[in-house]
Amino acid sequence: MDELDILKKDWKKQDANFPKLSYDEIYKIIHKKSSSIVKWIFIICIAEFLFWGFINLLIPESFFTIYEKLHLKAFLKITYIFHYAVVVVFIYLFYKNYSSICVVDSTSLLMKKIIKTRKTVNYYVYYNIIMTIILSIIVNIIMFSDPALLNEVMNPKHVPIDETKFFYIVLTVHIVGLLIMSGLLWLYYKLVYGILLRKLNKNYKELETLNI
Repeated sequence: MDELDILKKDWKKQDANFPKLSYDEIYKIIHKKSSSIVKWIFIICIAEFLFWGFINLLIPESFFTIYEKLHLKAFLKITYIFHYAVVVVFIYLFYKNYSSICVVDSTSLLMKKIIKTRKTVNYYVYYNIIMTIILSIIVNIIMFSDPALLNEVMNPKHVPIDETKFFYIVLTVHIVGLLIMSGLLWLYYKLVYGILLRKLNKNYKELETLNI
């Protein structure tokens, strides 16, 4: 049982009006916990940005040769730039949420900030998952629109193989890979951001109780 639960328990035992001090103490704890959660959302978003940026720097240029042959290299670079620009915008929004929630001094305003933060996090999660799916679909459409070129790129040694069978094998591998990647991405966001949002939602319900 944390400090907030103890205060709530003692508060409910009282017979008369709630003392102002107890109300203030509970509000301050909820405010502090909410601020901490929003700060962690901000930190995790930055960590993700730096992590994937570092991973991309480690990828050798030769890795993109196959995409260059499939005429996808320029498209992917533009997409990466767009994606990182959007993530920077989300980092800025998370920072604004954190900085604004630190200075609020009323229950109703804190509740509004919590709602705003939850919406921003949900938009961020939806964007990443939808962006991954859409980008994968576009890449696959471009790749599989020219089976002859795909066979030449994926089978440079011209190993005897049924082109139709090869086409469907590669397509199946890509579809399964997309499903697995999307599932893992959803699971990650569900675990990391889901836990933080549940805690934030709990704080919101506590604030609703204070307003009654």
